[in-house]
Amino acid sequence: MTRGPGEAGLVRALGVWGLAASIVNITIGGGIFRAPGTMEVTGRLGAAAPLAYVVCAIAMTFVVLCFAEAGSRVSLTGGPYAYVERAFGGFAGFVIGWLLWVTGTIATAAVGTIFADSVQRMLPGLSSGLGRAGTLAVVFGIVAAINVLGVKFGARLNMASTIAKLLPLALLIVVGLTKMHSANLAVHSMPAASELTRASIFLLFVFAGIESALVPSGEVREPARTVPRAVLLALVVVTVVYMLVQIVAFGVLGPSLAGRGAPLADVAEAVMGPAGGALLGVAVVLSTFGYLCGMILAIPRALFAFARDGVLPFALASVHEKYHTPWIAIILQAALSLTLALSSGFEPLVILANVSVLFVYLGCAAAAWQLRRKEIRDDAGEMVRPIRGSALAAPHPPQIRRPHPAARRRGDPGPDPRRVVGRTGPGRARRG
Repeated sequence: MTRGPGEAGLVRALGVWGLAASIVNITIGGGIFRAPGTMEVTGRLGAAAPLAYVVCAIAMTFVVLCFAEAGSRVSLTGGPYAYVERAFGGFAGFVIGWLLWVTGTIATAAVGTIFADSVQRMLPGLSSGLGRAGTLAVVFGIVAAINVLGVKFGARLNMASTIAKLLPLALLIVVGLTKMHSANLAVHSMPAASELTRASIFLLFVFAGIESALVPSGEVREPARTVPRAVLLALVVVTVVYMLVQIVAFGVLGPSLAGRGAPLADVAEAVMGPAGGALLGVAVVLSTFGYLCGMILAIPRALFAFARDGVLPFALASVHEKYHTPWIAIILQAALSLTLALSSGFEPLVILANVSVLFVYLGCAAAAWQLRRKEIRDDAGEMVRPIRGSALAAPHPPQIRRPHPAARRRGDPGPDPRRVVGRTGPGRARRG
């Protein structure tokens, strides 16, 4: 496949370990800091809650295999919406782009509630409804301002939040394994299938992330080999970490774990004293704040792309003259996420996000089947046109269609190299 200037300018530097690490980093987000204390998981299953993680991981294995199949065939940057667009056309890719934006918006609101709960635990004076609303308004205002002013600080904060997220989790697991009460881990009866299923579906939220991590497919080295291995390796790592966190949390606190707003901070305080609880509380605040910064950086680009292509009002495609950021889209995105966070709690938001992401997974599964049925591979023919209106894609420069090298060896000159695919409208082209 001959790629145009947009894709050709990308360096294929991500190997198996690099891509797997990226997936693990994105997947282990704010959700795991709250999931062990939810009524939907621990409240329903008690000591048997790790079974829900196993069931969810098995279900996610089939999703991962679909991503691996599609990702090994489509090497364009864009992830799920690139796979669906390649298999079914532009409109289907556009729908997936919208669903990804909806999922990201709801997930951002859900993680915002985790941030607020953690701040309220550290500062009891903000525990009132007004204090919670003020906390959410301030944090979304700050992350919007950071991203309007530029991306450099947000990128650095994202790196710091990754360290703040993973190191305390590792410390909690290591110390907590030595402080558990064996009686808390006894499963006296197997949960009903309906309860296990419901808890497993709820946990989709904490396993989601693969669809975002595969967006930079144009920068993956040997996608046919790298993507399947990386996604399966990442799924194993994430499942093991989640199960250990759940086992340690319930082993330390027992049935009282259910219903806690900051369960892992409470576990850390129980096994490491007040200093441990404060350390993990700060880690949760930093981690969720970094997540919010990253999402408010990425998701508004969907609104920008849709406005750029005429789907939304053109004002959303406005770029700040000084800071060169889509400032109107960023402010609107922060306002929408804030409204959702104020109007609902963590568990209802998770259910809504899961509904949306399930449609994305279904679309990707259908795309994998279609790509295999039609034997579509990007390296089997000429350049693939970039996706119009795909949610998180940046504006693409004009791209020139060139013949595949194999066609040149056969003496076929291929399409007229003067024919340029640009942003002149669907199905149209400029003549050079």
